[in-house]
Amino acid sequence: MFKGKDPVNIYIDPVCMMQVDPQVQHPTLTYQMRTYHFCADSCRRTFEENPDNYLGEVQPRKKNLWQRYLDRLNKATGGKPPSCCQ
Repeated sequence: MFKGKDPVNIYIDPVCMMQVDPQVQHPTLTYQMRTYHFCADSCRRTFEENPDNYLGEVQPRKKNLWQRYLDRLNKATGGKPPSCCQ
């Protein structure tokens, strides 16, 4: 962490997820009207080759057994509670 500096002004390298201090001269790249800051030229080049790899949406987590069971139950009952619960 950068001691004594405002944490709002700390950037994260999208390739290696390293914290980048904006007070120090680091490589930058503007992509789709947004400026990204990198810890090194190698990270900037990697990002430049395939930026969507690093900016894609977060994949939803896989459903666990209980969530799959509830999905099947809702599908079987049409979302209505079982007759024993009424």
